[in-house]
Amino acid sequence: MTSAASVSLFTALRRALAAGLVGALVALPLAATPARAKGPDSLADLAASVQDAVVNISATQTVDQKRSSKEAGPGGQPSTPFDELFEEFLKRRQQQGQGGPELPRQRKSASLGSGFVIDASGIVITNNHVIADANEVTVIFTDGQKLKAEVIGKDQKVDVAVLKVKPEKPLKAVKFADSDKARVGDWVLAVGNPFGLGGSVTAGIVSARNRNIDSGPYDNYIQTDASINKGNSGGPLFNLDGEVIGINTAILSPSGGSVGIGFATPANTVQPVIEQLQKFGETRRGWLGVRIQNVDDTIAENLGIGQTRGALVAGVDDKGPSKTAGLKAGDVIVKFDGKAIKESRDLPKLVAATPVGKEVEVLIVRNGKEQTKSIKLGRLEDGEKLASNDSPKSENIEKTAAQKALGLELSSLSDELRNRFQIKENVKNGVIITGVDPRSDAADKRLQAGEILLEINQEPVADPADAVKKVKALKDGGKKSALLIVANAQGDTHFVALTLD
Repeated sequence: MTSAASVSLFTALRRALAAGLVGALVALPLAATPARAKGPDSLADLAASVQDAVVNISATQTVDQKRSSKEAGPGGQPSTPFDELFEEFLKRRQQQGQGGPELPRQRKSASLGSGFVIDASGIVITNNHVIADANEVTVIFTDGQKLKAEVIGKDQKVDVAVLKVKPEKPLKAVKFADSDKARVGDWVLAVGNPFGLGGSVTAGIVSARNRNIDSGPYDNYIQTDASINKGNSGGPLFNLDGEVIGINTAILSPSGGSVGIGFATPANTVQPVIEQLQKFGETRRGWLGVRIQNVDDTIAENLGIGQTRGALVAGVDDKGPSKTAGLKAGDVIVKFDGKAIKESRDLPKLVAATPVGKEVEVLIVRNGKEQTKSIKLGRLEDGEKLASNDSPKSENIEKTAAQKALGLELSSLSDELRNRFQIKENVKNGVIITGVDPRSDAADKRLQAGEILLEINQEPVADPADAVKKVKALKDGGKKSALLIVANAQGDTHFVALTLD
């Protein structure tokens, strides 16, 4: 600090002292800083106000047990044919009234989890995985009361289940919050039944939002460092107002215990599902009838959509609403019902939350130009399975008329290769990949023998020589990459962008 600056500061302080303002100048920063930094003095009042609404869930599954010669015999030892003869002997003695030990034919397995009451009449929420396949579900309250529960409905995709109990008097219930208002850094309280201990309370903050842990098509978890352990599943995550912002569902842990990374399904995700389960006993989600994939920089460049955005249509269901509306493989959906699609996983969540039968506008990019399609949504059937991209693997493949292009060994579709890779009859065109160079970009993109190359840069591939010709034309034209449409053995397609050497 210069001499002039020192004098100036000294003069300012002296004038402030004369005016009686120094105390205020010093006190303001000191008082404001701790208030911003510290959390609540205590969470005892909050815990006391919500604990009676949080319950333990006991789910019991009875499994018929029929022992075979490969299963364990008496004493846990491997059984033999003599064990089966012994069982038959005992069975005959029992039928003849001669006594003998009763043979166990069933076994029970039990799981413990958490839940919470959302309606005083007896509506309880938990995770689907807590009660899945259970023959008997019991809800245990903080006062020790145990009530048998009826499963009103459950949904595997969002991992939520709705239970109904019949209490003698109204129950303590809690409400859902608008989880979209939860901010990173907000304090939260987790209540549940970790390791079967019951009634445990842990606190932390919202660590992150919209986490994708690849557990389902609608992942957008709230991440928290509030301790969540085995048995906490299905329990509530509260904000400081005592409202539920999420259902504690999963943890990331190498040991099975909390390491400070837990995940809760947001309230805004589960509420529509819970309402449908209560009303219909099942979910009724909107359905577009398309298979989608991410758009990376290379694909965006090849399709001429500018910045990386949207959901790339990899295939269209022949019986789906998108087929009727004219959507095609290669279209990029950038807006759905007025909402921007930043990445592909945004689309399923928006479609699922839209009422069945609603007419929506879908903005797509096709051949570098935007188009708007009007689509009347269908219903996503409960039994619908997400398409698998797995393909049969084979080693030491014979090279029948194979030609190398893009690090791929290609052959014409023959009956022999169809049988070898179990390719369905609906796959009629293209060339089959019989080998992949492990040092190539194709290997890095996980292309596999048994998949079928259908198109290169949206032009059909007739035979291996045609593929080589198309790749050469792209190289001669100065292209740095090629956009492939590839199908698996079942005929499900996806896009792959490969660099040109």
